[in-house]
Amino acid sequence: MKHLSEYRDPGLVQQYLYELHRITQGSWTLMEICGGQTHSLVKNGILDMLPPGITMVHGPGCPVCVTPVSVIDEAIYLAQQPGVILCSFGDMLRVPGSSTNLLEAKAKGADVRILYSPLEAVQLAVANPSKEVVFFAVGFETTAPANALSVIQAHKLNLSNYSILTSHVLVPPAMEAILQDQENTIDAFLAAGHVCAIMGMEEYYPIAEKYKIPIVITGFEPVDLLQGILMAVQQLENGEYQVQNQYARAVNRQGNILAKETIHEVFEISDRTWRGIGNIPCSGYEVTEMYRKYNSRLKFDLNLPYVAENKECISGAIMKGLKKPFQCPNFGNKCKPENPLGAPMVSSEGACAAYYHYASTQVSQYS
Repeated sequence: MKHLSEYRDPGLVQQYLYELHRITQGSWTLMEICGGQTHSLVKNGILDMLPPGITMVHGPGCPVCVTPVSVIDEAIYLAQQPGVILCSFGDMLRVPGSSTNLLEAKAKGADVRILYSPLEAVQLAVANPSKEVVFFAVGFETTAPANALSVIQAHKLNLSNYSILTSHVLVPPAMEAILQDQENTIDAFLAAGHVCAIMGMEEYYPIAEKYKIPIVITGFEPVDLLQGILMAVQQLENGEYQVQNQYARAVNRQGNILAKETIHEVFEISDRTWRGIGNIPCSGYEVTEMYRKYNSRLKFDLNLPYVAENKECISGAIMKGLKKPFQCPNFGNKCKPENPLGAPMVSSEGACAAYYHYASTQVSQYS
């Protein structure tokens, strides 16, 4: 395949659906890790096309969704400091903190700017030497190379007014945390293709072996997802548990070696708190000692009091695959995109936003 349209080919979609209906004998629960995959499944109506024996549940692969209230509060606090320019990707601005969000802080006078790359923030620091420029570095392994590169660039330019507020999270430890949950019912994973394009496949083999669970690295288009589901179900029906690569056009076993070297130069593995899930050991990145002067938490001596998550938001249960968005009593009424209780209703990759915007029958049924 050479063109994107081929991954949306109705003929291939029907072919994979036919085969899925033909081979599915058991009842299987599959989790797609990535929020982009969730949106594709819901938007394209794939969930309604699958055999009755296949249930798709939606994982924590949305970096906006898993950024905890405490980190949002740190970003808001920094944005409100005199002389600080707080830079962020746009989808972070409406994520609720404990009492407000970055968009409201901006409306009240904070210098909050939407950027498309952390390297833009470095240039902003060059252009504003009297200001402190902070980039809100949120994401999975996919955004880590660019965020690390911004620190390396700032170091080369000898900038003293640039730092990053990190909230990087890692996929494999989250998968293990989900599998270790006593309520877990997952039979197979669709792993996030873009994460594996950076990190490769090696981290998934021990998980598949330890938990006896198929893991299929999958892309994001309808044909990708259906082929990935088919590959996973074929393994389940045959009693197999292997790591397979559906997304071979973008992923190899080793990943992007240069990108990984850049990550490991600037970041080290750390524990990380996930919104709605809690602390997962060794599941995040933090700036190394070598680059500590670019760590916003150290630079601004951040030590804000702990704030609990909103108890009305069941994002943790949704992102662990225990509930669907429409099973939340607040879905579609008290919690909507214009007035969200939690990040999954805000983010362009959030499961709640996907169901709200695209699964219209379910919204009308439960709202």
